[in-house]
Formats: sequence, structure tokens, C-alpha cells
Amino acid sequence: MVSPALCVALATTASISWAATPPVSDAPQAAGSLVLPSSTIEGVSDASSDSETFSGAPAQVGKSNLPLAETPRSVKVVSRAVMDSQQSQSLADVLGNVPGVTAGQYGRRGWDDLIIRGQVASDSLFLDGLRTSASNRVAEQIFGLEQVEVLKGPASMEYGLVMPGGVVNMVSKRPKADPFATVGLSYGTDDFRQGTFDVGTPLSENGKAALRVNGLLSDSNDATDHVGFRNNYLAPSLSLDLGPDTDLTLLASHQDRQYTRQQGLPLSGSINANPNGDIPRHRFTGEPGQDPYHGVANRVGYSLTHRFGNDWTFNQNLRWQTFRLDGQLVANGNMGADNRTLARTAQQQHFDGDTLSLDNNLQHLFDTPYGSHDLTVGVDYLRSRESTRHYACRVAALDVYQPVYGASINCPDTPREWQDSTVRMIGAYVRDNYRITDRWLVTAGLRHDISDTYGTDKLTGARNASPADKTTGAVAVMYELLPNVRPYLSYATSFYPNTGMDFDGNTFKPEEGEQWEAGVKFDLVPGRTLLSMALFDLRRQNVLQQDPRNNGSQIAIGEQRSQGAEIDLTADISDRLSVNAGYAYTWATVTDDGGQTAATAISVGDRLNNVPRHTANLFARYRFNGSPRGWEVNGGINAMSERYTSGYYLPGYAVANVGVAYGAEHWRAALNVNNLFDRQYYAGGLRQAVALGNDRTAIMSVSYNY
Repeated sequence: MVSPALCVALATTASISWAATPPVSDAPQAAGSLVLPSSTIEGVSDASSDSETFSGAPAQVGKSNLPLAETPRSVKVVSRAVMDSQQSQSLADVLGNVPGVTAGQYGRRGWDDLIIRGQVASDSLFLDGLRTSASNRVAEQIFGLEQVEVLKGPASMEYGLVMPGGVVNMVSKRPKADPFATVGLSYGTDDFRQGTFDVGTPLSENGKAALRVNGLLSDSNDATDHVGFRNNYLAPSLSLDLGPDTDLTLLASHQDRQYTRQQGLPLSGSINANPNGDIPRHRFTGEPGQDPYHGVANRVGYSLTHRFGNDWTFNQNLRWQTFRLDGQLVANGNMGADNRTLARTAQQQHFDGDTLSLDNNLQHLFDTPYGSHDLTVGVDYLRSRESTRHYACRVAALDVYQPVYGASINCPDTPREWQDSTVRMIGAYVRDNYRITDRWLVTAGLRHDISDTYGTDKLTGARNASPADKTTGAVAVMYELLPNVRPYLSYATSFYPNTGMDFDGNTFKPEEGEQWEAGVKFDLVPGRTLLSMALFDLRRQNVLQQDPRNNGSQIAIGEQRSQGAEIDLTADISDRLSVNAGYAYTWATVTDDGGQTAATAISVGDRLNNVPRHTANLFARYRFNGSPRGWEVNGGINAMSERYTSGYYLPGYAVANVGVAYGAEHWRAALNVNNLFDRQYYAGGLRQAVALGNDRTAIMSVSYNY
């Protein structure tokens, strides 16, 4: 009998579109058939989702049933266990565990900034398989996450409009079948104070209906004077018991963030020598009285899975979300002739918007005389709206060596820029994981997207529309050369519409990307130790750049290319020792400037901004008793080589992090120290400012569970 929930879902689909969760088959597996991993996105979390291992739960990124060891793409999962051992506080902290990813390149400015394989990917964030928004203005709160997954390379076949470097998918915490409760308190440097709770209870005898609520309150200053952060977060989730064949989980969250935007230091006196000496790293170049940024993000949605039998499964994910962000920015200008008086610019900024995401798919497992198939057919829909207002304000210059604050920030009544934009996209996709024999696996998929981007200049009334449609795809082949040793070769493409118009009023061509990847995966201890190696060649075309002939306009020309190699290890070597390590070599340059950029700093051969050639990460945890009870020590290193950015180079660096913890039956205490030796480094750079890296920080936490 078809459940009422499924009827509602099908009715919704008729007006919009479709999402993904692995099917479960009770049928015996024939030779060469696909064996599916367990899933964390089927209503109530299974035991693996709360595992203490670094390997974590099966990955959901890519809408695939294949385990990581049999996925012919580069995919990295950072588990909750890693985040807890490190006491991670931001998405940038989490992504520091992923080779080939650079995060936080603009410093502590309050947004999630990231680069994957040399390409900007800040707009390619997903939560539970759905895009967070077309532009991510409010940074994510990672306390509500079970794990973070990174799919590297073009992923339009799976997700539609994304940039070619890759996507980050965050997996929400879900209700559990058993009752639990955890409360925690943390204190650290810069007056960091945080309280957390995570409670859950079953609502039915079998535990399938369950409730979970987690939340956080935090307040801290910063190593930079006059900078602070406040964050409130609440995320309830409810799973319903609609029978053995239907899983339905309702998900919601509310986040309220307030912070002063940290804009770094001017180049002179930091990365460049200044006759007056170095500017103190704690110096604030803004105004203590400037309006702090206030961001609010709300989300509500659901995840539905229905198993029809005979290996047919229907999945649907839906989410509605809104956001608002307001605040003042005081940015660095030119340094005066006296090498101490810094000109400053100011802006009053306002952003608000909403996003509706819906993804459906139908999955079917079946065997033929020529092999087994895992077929997925889906449709998804996105509508994302954003309104932006920017006011050009005036503020006096500042002596950065002997600052006297109190200058007024004068903003006009009329904004310099006021624009509304809307992106609509509908896409249809099909993919087959075809296991020809026990050793040969071929995955292939196609997708067609139709998108419309509308923009309105609220000051002039001018409107523009950028319709686009594109077929993208992905194909890969993997061969089990030896037991648990699987080389592979893959090819994938991507598509991302450019918004706006050029000087002549013509809409831009959409961005296109493609990547070849060859690698090998060593499943050394199945489910516990995975070593992956990959070579890649990625190209991104029709990139928006400044128009050298028409100031203030843009053109979509040229090509960027990223080539490199990556090694990644996730290993639960024993109950005592777990290791996460990686290395990436990335050579990212401009390969075609379109022949029109002689008046700009962009030309063939230039390195891409904020992309290090070498990055490495290592983190290990040792538990003396082989369980969460007893003593634990952990530590690691994050390192990267020099980076080019906006005409200058940032030096490479390496920072060491250490931690110690003790767990008892109902409580746990932990101390983590990051940047142990207080290495002074730069997180990234802009044309007139460098973003400071984090100084040495320490966090002490105590939690009680029952």
C-alpha cells in the first residue's frame, strides 16, 4: 500500500522536482551485484553515524550508493569524531583536513570562503544534498553536522549549477533510536565562551519515530582589537514512523550571528617593509563604533525515502531557507606618503534572500545476463532570490601606528548599488553504476539543465535576463587489479551561468568546466583504512574578468587550468590509533586571457590567487584504552607553500596543533591548543590587504552525557 506521505511527495513533484538516499535491497546478491553501504539519510541515524572512528558514516555526496573505496572519483569525508577531537569551530577548520582545499583565504571576515583544486568554490556549498543558497552570506554552524563531505572536480551531473573545483556537502545530525543527552561548556583564549546541548528521545516503541534538538550559544573576542563574534544556533529534527517502507525526517534550523568584520592589515607594514616598522598584528584598521554585521538564517525542510519493493526506491529532499545580513565594512585604502596614514573606505551593506530547493530521484537495482545495474533517474529544481544594497560611505584616514578612533562613518540616503536577482533552474539527470563483472565497474551519467537568471537595477529600473541551458555528464571506469586495489579513470563536465551584462548590453556566456582524473584506491582494511591517490587536469572557461577597455564592466573570456596530484589517507588502524593525512600538489594558472586583458594584471601564465602549490595535513588520535573512556592525546600539522595573490606573494607556513582529553562514563574533558608555537602567518590576501592567520589559541571544554 502506498503511504499518504508518498502521495503528498508525488503531488509536490508534479509542480516542481526531486532528491537522494540509498535504497535498501532484501534480495540476495548475485555475483557481480552491487552491495550497498548503510545510509545515514534514512530517517533515524544508524549506529555508524555516531561512530567514534575517523572513517565515519558512508558518504552521501554524489547521490551514489557506492562505498568510497569503489567510487571512481576523489571524495573525502571528515567525520564527527575528527571534528570533536580537534574541537573544530568553523567550516574552514574542518576543511583543513582535506588535501587540495584552501579555506578561509580572506581571514576571519564571517563568511565561508574556500578553494578546491585551485578554483573558487564558495558558492558550491550543499546541506543534505541541497544547495544552501546561490550566494552564501551567513557562515555555516558546524555543531549541527554529523560529517562534511568533499567531492572534487566538476559535479554538474549530480548537482546542476556548480563551479568546476568541486562541492562540499554537509550532513545534518538526525534523530536516533536510543535516548541521549549531552551538554557542554567551553572556554578559551580571546574570551571564547560557548555552551552546547544535544538531546534526543525516541517517540515510538521501535525508535523509528524520534526527536532530536541541538543548539549552541557562543561569544568571543578576537586577536584583533575591537573584533568579536556572537552566535546562537538551534536545530530540531523529527523522524516519523510511517511504516517499515517509508522514512520521513523533518529538519529545521535557526542561526543568529553577530560579528565585526576583520579586514586584515595594509600591505605596507605587514607583508611589505615599512620604515616605521611592522604594524602590530592586533591592530584594527576599522572603527570600533562601526555597525557590526548581523546575519540570520532560517531553514525548514524534509527528507523522504519510500521503498516500493523489487529494489525500487523513491527519494525526495526539500528545503526552504531565508537569510538576512546587514552591517558596515571599513576597508583598507592606500597608504599615505608618510607611510603611516592609511586611507579608508566604508560601506553599509544589506543582503536578504530566500531559496527553495527540491530534488527527487527514483533508484532501481537490477541484474541482467551482462552484469548488474544501479540506475538513478531524477529531476531537481532551484529558485534562489537575493536583494543587495550597498551604500558608499566616507570615513577619515587612520594612523595605523598610533590610531585615534572615533571618526564618524557618513553614509548617504541613496545606495550606490541596489539590485535584485533571481536564479531559477530545473534539471533532469540519469546515471547508471554498471558492474560488468566482480572486477569491472563503469559509471556514466547525463544531465540537462535549463536556467534563467533575472536581474533588476532598482536605481535605474534596468532589467536583464540570462537564459541558459546545457547538457553535462560524467563517465568513469574502475578495475579491481588486486583484492582491494582499484585503479580508475574518470571524466566530468560542469556548467555555471554568469549573471549580468557586458558594456554593450550582451549577456555573458556561461562558465564551463571539464576534468580528467586518474587514480587508484587502496582499501587496506575495508571500512576502516582507505588510501587514495589521484592525478587531475581541470579546465575552467568563460571566467568573468574586469573589462580593460570599459572601467566598471566585466567580460567573460579565457581559461584557467588546474593540474595536480593528491594523496589522502583515512585510517582507523586500531581501536587506539586513528590517522587522517593528505598531500596535494596544485598548479593553477591562466592559460587563455582572451587577448583582451593587456590593461589588467591578468595574463597567460599567471598563477591563480591564493592557491598554494603544495599543501599537507596530518592529524592523529591515540586512545590509551581503545575507547572514549580514559586518556586520549591527539595532534597534527597543517602546512602550505607560498601563494601568489593580487600581484604579490605570501610566504608558506606550517602550524602544529595538539590536544589531550579524558573520558569517563558520563563526562569528558578536553584541551586543544592550535598553532602551538604561535607561528605568525597570513591566511590569504587581497589587492590592498592581507588576511591574518590565527594566532595561538586554546580551548578547554567539559561535557556531560546521560
